Order: sequence, then C-alpha cells, then structure tokens
Amino acid sequence: MLYELHELQHASFASLRMWAQSTASLYGSPYSPLSYTPLGRMVSAGSELLLRTTQRYKKPEFGIAETVIDGVAVPVVEQVTLEKPFCQLRRFVRVGNFQDQPRVLIVAPLSGHFATLLRDTVRTFIRDFDVTITDWRDAKRVPLSEGAFHFDDYVRYLQEFIRFLGPDVHVVSVCQPTVPALAAVSLMAARSDPVQPRSMVMMGGPIDTRKNPTTVNNFAKARPLSWFENQVIYRVPVRYPGYLRQVYPGFLQHAGFVAMNPGRHIESHRDFYRHLVQGDGDSANAHRAFYDEYNAVMDLPAEYYLETLDRVFHKHALPLGTLVSCGETVNPQAITRTALLTVEGEFDDISGNGQTAAAHELCTNIPAAQQHHLLARAVGHYGIFSGRRFRESIYPEIRGFIERVS
Repeated sequence: MLYELHELQHASFASLRMWAQSTASLYGSPYSPLSYTPLGRMVSAGSELLLRTTQRYKKPEFGIAETVIDGVAVPVVEQVTLEKPFCQLRRFVRVGNFQDQPRVLIVAPLSGHFATLLRDTVRTFIRDFDVTITDWRDAKRVPLSEGAFHFDDYVRYLQEFIRFLGPDVHVVSVCQPTVPALAAVSLMAARSDPVQPRSMVMMGGPIDTRKNPTTVNNFAKARPLSWFENQVIYRVPVRYPGYLRQVYPGFLQHAGFVAMNPGRHIESHRDFYRHLVQGDGDSANAHRAFYDEYNAVMDLPAEYYLETLDRVFHKHALPLGTLVSCGETVNPQAITRTALLTVEGEFDDISGNGQTAAAHELCTNIPAAQQHHLLARAVGHYGIFSGRRFRESIYPEIRGFIERVS
C-alpha cells in the first residue's frame, strides 16, 4: 500500500510542478526583464528549488564521449555487449589502437543507485584500461515473467560476465558486490575453472561486518529479517512493467540515505537557493549535477535484498565459512591464481575499517606478494571511488597494482 501512496503523492504534485516550471521559466529567462530584478531572481530560485525537490529523477546517462591519453583527446564509444534480464554489460571502447590494454570489469553496486554513480570511476579507468561495467536494471521495469533474482543469481551473473570477458580480466567490485564477487571467484577457483580473473580489487565492501560496525551495520543487525520483509518490501504498482514484482523500493532507500545526514542536505539546498539568487552558475550547476545522480534511485528485487541482509549482515556467512551459493560451500582458500587488493576509506561510515580488509584473512592461499591493502586517509565512502582524492591518490595505487600482477 505504501508504494501506491507514494505514487499518489507524486501525482498530486503534478499541478504544483507545472506551476513551478512555468514560474521559473518566466522569472529566470534571460529574455525576461523580471530576471534582472532581485525579486525575480528570488522567485525563480524558489521555483526551481521546489521543482527539484518534488520531481522524479530518471536514470542518468554516463555521458563519457572522450578521454585524454598522453594529452590527446580520444573518442569513446559506449556499447552494450551482453544483456541479461536484470543487467547489461556496458563497455567503453576507445577509438584507436588500444587492443592490448588490460580488461577491467567494474562491478557496480545493486543497492539503490544506478551504475552511473560510478561515472568518475569509469572515466578514470578508461585512460589505461579496456573497461566494462555492470549496469543493473531497475527491478520495477523487469517484467514478472523474467522470474526472481536471488543472491545466487548475482553470483552466477558475475561468473558468466568473467567468462564472457575472458581470462585475466581484473574484477573491481565497489561496496556491496564485494561479497558476491568473492563468492563467484571462490567457486570458480574450487572448480579449477580455466577462466579465472587475474585480480580482484575490493573497495569499501562488507566482507565481515562484525569488524568496526557502522550505523548501517547496526541498523541491519538490530532487526530480524521478518521486520524488513514486513516493513520495506512492496509490490510494484500497475503502471510499471514489473507490476506485482516484490521489491525494496528505491524511494525508501533514498529516504534512508537522506536520513543519515539530513542537516547536510538541508544546508546544501539552502546554498543552492543562495547561489541562484547571487547568480553563481558554477556552484548551482555543481549542485544540480550531484543531486541529479543522488536522487535517481532504483528498486531492488526483494529476494536479493533480503538474502543479502540475512547472509551478510545477520549470519556473517562468508567470514564464518558457512556461505552456500549455487549449491556449493564458498571457500575463498581455493583462490590461488587471483591477486587481491582491498581499499578502505579512513572515514567510511558505510563499511567500517577492517570490513573489506577481512578478505585477506579468508584468501590465505593467495601468495603474499600478490596481496595488498590500501587505507585511504581522510576519505569517506564515496571518496573511495570518485572525486579528487580517488583520482590523485587511490587510482594510481590500483593502476600500479593491476600493472604489476598483469
């Protein structure tokens, strides 16, 4: 019922949004004399702020048209190379002679935001690597006829993607997918699969949430699985292709994100209003770019969401050696051919320090020379994979690691 009420609320604001749009255009147009008056700028700024806080945000585009290599602009072509019901493999092809570059599979989180949240990650990696990313689909747009999507399906998808990209691919998993990625590689190693990744780079993930638990970990642990099933799982309304599919709605995830730092978001919107009134276009555009991405959220398949909560946050199945996936017990000790790099942020409030590094305690048969851990100083969760510190400090370490183990 909550999903239907959410849809009804959005629909009820339609007239208000139309009014805000027309008012912002009237008072903000450079052809209108009203836009050059203090009152006009305040009305235009307030109207745009109202519009942005009540509208829906569609899935953003990656929008990576080129990269710069050795000071030369190189065109980039985006391709969908493999399509599954719940995911697409999206490759970024540099136009030119770059066939010998190492292949990198960036595994984006299936945790509420679209894969475009890793746009800066992709943009940085394509300078040196042949990059492919998992672009997960919004569950409310996947017809019920496609079936369910479980934790084991995620693991199978990753194994298929690794085999599709071929031997010696480097798997870079960001946040939530570190667990299924490690499970996928462990199962492939146990079967002596001829196509195993050359390295795993795990960034800010919940390998062992018992270590330095965060507010997110405590919230998930403090409530039984039945509470989440009863309180946050809903069926998709009739207007979407995934009608009747059970999902964890994106708008609830978004509300959770905002609730973690409400004061920061309120102040950010106040600053946006001030920048518009003052005519500070650069700062206003930066706000728009951030919230266009941050406010664009997707629904998660209910079965995958609940199974992840149960296995990762409640039972700690991977570090305790009790994780069973695809009918087999996951044993990271089976991994011998895949190098391992873990990356954590000093101020990460999503995955605490030590949670990702725990992978080294599990992968005991990887040679010590092919294991490395990086603790990024003065970096929060999102700073691990985007922003200036990522580009200038963290990425060079990742690039060097991949080049060494290649």
